[in-house]
Amino acid sequence: MIPRYSRPEMVAIWSPETKFRIWFEIEAHACDALAELGVIPAKAARTIWKKGGKATFDVARIDAIERETKHDVIAFLTHLAEIVGPDARFVHQGMTSSDVLDTCLAVQLSRASDILLADIDALLAALKKRAFEHKDSVTIGRSHGIHAEPTTFGVKLAQAYAEFARARNRLVAARAEIATCAISGAVGTFANIDPRVEAHVAKAMGLAVESVSTQVIPRDRHAMFFATLAVIASSIERLATEVRHLQRTEVLEAEEYFSPGQKGSSAMPHKRNPVLSENLTGLARLVRGMALPAMENVALWHERDISHSSVERMIGPDATITLDFALARLTGMIEKLVVYPEAMRANMEKFRGLIHSQRVLLALTQAGVSREAAYRLTQRNAMKVWEQGADFLEELLADRDVRAALSEAKIREQFDLGYHTKHVDTIFRRVFGTAKSPTKGRGK
Repeated sequence: MIPRYSRPEMVAIWSPETKFRIWFEIEAHACDALAELGVIPAKAARTIWKKGGKATFDVARIDAIERETKHDVIAFLTHLAEIVGPDARFVHQGMTSSDVLDTCLAVQLSRASDILLADIDALLAALKKRAFEHKDSVTIGRSHGIHAEPTTFGVKLAQAYAEFARARNRLVAARAEIATCAISGAVGTFANIDPRVEAHVAKAMGLAVESVSTQVIPRDRHAMFFATLAVIASSIERLATEVRHLQRTEVLEAEEYFSPGQKGSSAMPHKRNPVLSENLTGLARLVRGMALPAMENVALWHERDISHSSVERMIGPDATITLDFALARLTGMIEKLVVYPEAMRANMEKFRGLIHSQRVLLALTQAGVSREAAYRLTQRNAMKVWEQGADFLEELLADRDVRAALSEAKIREQFDLGYHTKHVDTIFRRVFGTAKSPTKGRGK
């Protein structure tokens, strides 16, 4: 991934230095287990740890060897032998390359998941804080982009919180599914290596044992992992799209923070564009695009082939690095999001009471009018607002058919905004476990 959309901690997981260090640890832990089983000398296992454990693996040297051998694991083992000396002959006893590669990938994806989980936690904290801040900021809810009925901006953010809480649960499950170790040798039969070696390495590396590995760890696990990342990316885009719409000039109910000295356009000095949320939309497309190749990796030939390898060398780093960056960017955007409750109220009142049409419809039916007639009476007055700029309440009060069913007081009662927000506390309790702001009483 390019540096523009990368953060150092996640990038480090995928560096060649980290990869070769993990490869060494897998091999060295396997040697410990082999020594305990009496397959190799205990002294050799200690030497491998002593010399390899403090070594700095020469990436350029390994690359040079690979150019000759055309095999990355053999290139690494050759370089390790240069460091360890004669006892290196006991390294990789009964193992196959996939034992190292797949177990390493499991470690890397597990570590990447931990960073992503921390990212989601930070985003959840930001969403919760802003949700309670705007719990009672009444705004218009929209369907098809058109005014529907009132809600609150806090409820919008509570919905996003609940969505990312689900995302976190999915990622926890995906992490558990991907975190398996395979040290089973050629075609996965353990013919040349004891299953106890696999168990030892798995425990040492913080992984579970793969139940049956057919020489490679089954790629349905990886498909589920990258699909989970894709769903998280889609949730990012959903929230980013909401911000993009709210920042439109004609709406302007919320906007990204515009810092001192920031420029919105090279041509138009007045511009304040939703660049962060637009960027997040693009990054989400990238992450989603990596899910399909992961699914296509599931169907390998027989016990193994390497058609998946080139794919995973790209999507492993790129998907996790991109999502890490996107989650951090979204968190910062939410933390600094500028919200305009007054504009929300002004937009809500722009069509002079139309948003209360369902209440009027229901009141008429409850007064004995058939639903069909009630809909017709309500709609004919609503259309005057759309087409003539009339006031909905005034039109209803002047409509004899409506007044025949509803008193003036009853009609006016249907225009109470509080009716639409009466269950906000219930929603907040469902999402957050409480309807009370977590910052109240803390001097904030």
